[in-house]
Amino acid sequence: MRDRITGAKALMRALQAEGVTTIFGYPGGAIMPVYDALFDYTRGEKKCFDHILVRHEQAATHAAEGYARVSGKVGVALVTSGPGATNTLTGVADAMMDSTPIVVIAGQVPISSLGTDAFQEVDLVGVAQPISKWSYQIRHAEDVAWAVSRAFFIARSGRPGPVVLDFSRNAQVEEIDWNPANVDFIRSYVPYPQLDMEAVRQAAALINNAQRPLALVGQGVELGHAQEELKMFLEKADIPAGRTMLGLSALPSNHPLNVGMLGMHGNYAVNLKEQECDVLIAIGMRFSDRVTGNVSTYARQAKIIHLDIDRSEINKNIRTDVAVVADCKESLPAITSLLFKNKHQHWRNSFHELDEKERNKVIEPAIHPTDGPLLMGEVVNAVALQAPDDAVLVTDVGQNQLFATRYFKYHHARSICTSGGLGTMGYGMPAAIGATFATSRTVCCFMGDGGFQMCIEELGTIMEQQCAVKMILLNNNYLGNVRQWQDMFWMRRKSFTKMMNPNYELIARGYGIHYEVVTDRAMLAAAVGRMFSTPGAYILECAIKEDDDVLPMTPPGMNVSDMMLEI
Repeated sequence: MRDRITGAKALMRALQAEGVTTIFGYPGGAIMPVYDALFDYTRGEKKCFDHILVRHEQAATHAAEGYARVSGKVGVALVTSGPGATNTLTGVADAMMDSTPIVVIAGQVPISSLGTDAFQEVDLVGVAQPISKWSYQIRHAEDVAWAVSRAFFIARSGRPGPVVLDFSRNAQVEEIDWNPANVDFIRSYVPYPQLDMEAVRQAAALINNAQRPLALVGQGVELGHAQEELKMFLEKADIPAGRTMLGLSALPSNHPLNVGMLGMHGNYAVNLKEQECDVLIAIGMRFSDRVTGNVSTYARQAKIIHLDIDRSEINKNIRTDVAVVADCKESLPAITSLLFKNKHQHWRNSFHELDEKERNKVIEPAIHPTDGPLLMGEVVNAVALQAPDDAVLVTDVGQNQLFATRYFKYHHARSICTSGGLGTMGYGMPAAIGATFATSRTVCCFMGDGGFQMCIEELGTIMEQQCAVKMILLNNNYLGNVRQWQDMFWMRRKSFTKMMNPNYELIARGYGIHYEVVTDRAMLAAAVGRMFSTPGAYILECAIKEDDDVLPMTPPGMNVSDMMLEI
C-alpha cells in the first residue's frame, strides 16, 4: 500500500528525520497547511515537536539562534510569506555573521502566482541569498525530503550558518508517495577541507621557535567541539590565549593561560601584547575590525598562523604566513603532536603589570564603587558571583553587552549567546528564550532599556512558555553606547539618545513575571539572591548611572596599542 501524504506532512517527517524537537514560529496564510500538519505532531501519541509561538518573526530566528548556540544543534524557525518572511531576515543575517546553524522555513504563494505581486509575495530566495549559506524555493512536494535534508546538512556542516527554505503553497498541499532522503554529499561543497600536513609542520616550527607566542581563540573552537584540544595545545607549548567575544567560553575564565578578552572593549594587556608577540596564532576567528583596529598597523612584528575551516577567511583582513585550513578539532591535535613542551614564563609574566594597571584604573572602580549611582560593571559582577558555574550568559547589544561579556565568568563550553558580527539590538530576550529550550542550565539575560523595548513583546512568549529567563535590565535612560560615542567623538551632542521609559513594573505585572527594582547598591546582592532563588522568569531592573562608560576602549580606526584606560 502506497504511503501518500501532502508536502506539509512530508515536511514533518523530514524534520523528524533530522532530529528536530523544537520549532520557533508564527503562523499565517501561506504556511497554514504546514501548521495544520504540525497540529498532530505537537500533541497526543504522535507528538515529536514542541512549537514555541513567538510574538514576532524576528524573534523566531533569534530564539532559533539561542537554541543552536547552546545546544550545538540546528535551530528551526517557521513563518509565513511576505512580511513574515522578511521579518526573519535580520536574524538570518545575524546567524550568517556569527556562523550559527539555523533553518528558516517560510511559506510562499503558489508557483502559479509567482511574479504577479500576489498578496504577501516576496522574492525571499533572491533577498536571502546574499545573507544566507543557502536559500532554495521548494516548488513541488516531491522535493521536500531532499531540500530539508540538504538544508540541514549545509547548515550544520563545515562553517555553520543559516539556510532559508521558501515553501510554495501548492507544494504544501500536493500529495506524493513518501520517500525519505539523506543528503551527506554535495559535489560543489567541501565543508571539511583536507588537512595539509606541510602547513601543520610549518605552523609547529614557528611556534617551537617563538619566544613570545600569543593565541587568539574564536568561536570556531566551540563550533568544532575542540575545547579540550585547545587546552592541550596551549598547555603543551605554554601559550597565553586571548578570546574573542564569541569565543569567551571556549576557554574557562579561570584557566591559567587565559589572558582576557580581545577587541575594542577587551582587556588591556592582551590587546597591547598583540603588538609585541613574535608569533600570533589565530584559531577559529575572522580578524574582525573590532579586534584588529587599524589593520595597517596590526601585529606587523609577528608571524601570523591562521587556523580556520573557511578558506575565504585566510588573508581576507590580515596577511597570513601559514594557513592551516581545516576543522580545528583535527588541526589542533596535529600541530600539538609536533610541539616541544615549552615554557614562556617570562613572556606570560610581562602581562601582569598591564593587567594590574587595568585592574586599578578600570576594573576595581567599575565593580567595587564606593559612592554614586549603580554602575553596570558592579551589577554584572554581583550576578556573576551568585550565578551557578554552568550559567549561560545571553546579552542584547550595547553597553549591557560589553559590560556583561567583560565581567561575567565562563566555566563551561557554550556559555555565551550574543550578537557579535551584526550587533542586533533586540536579540537578547528571544535568544534567551531559545537557550532555555536547549538546556536546563540557568540563563541570565542582560539588556539595556533600548534593546529591551525592541523585543518587549516576547514577554508574552516567556509568560506562555514559562521560560525561566533571569532578565537583568540595566536601565540608564539612554541608548548608552551611542551616547558614549556622542560624548567622546561628537562634542557631547546627544542627538536623540535620551529615552523616556515606561513603568517596567506594571509591564512585568501584566505578564505575570516576577519583578524587582534596585536603586541602591546596598540592595543589590540581596536582590540578585532573590532573583536566583525564585523559580521561573524574573526581571531585575537596575537604575544605572546615566553616563557610565565602557572602558578600556580602542577608538574606531585607531591602532590596538592606542587603547584608552580613561576618557
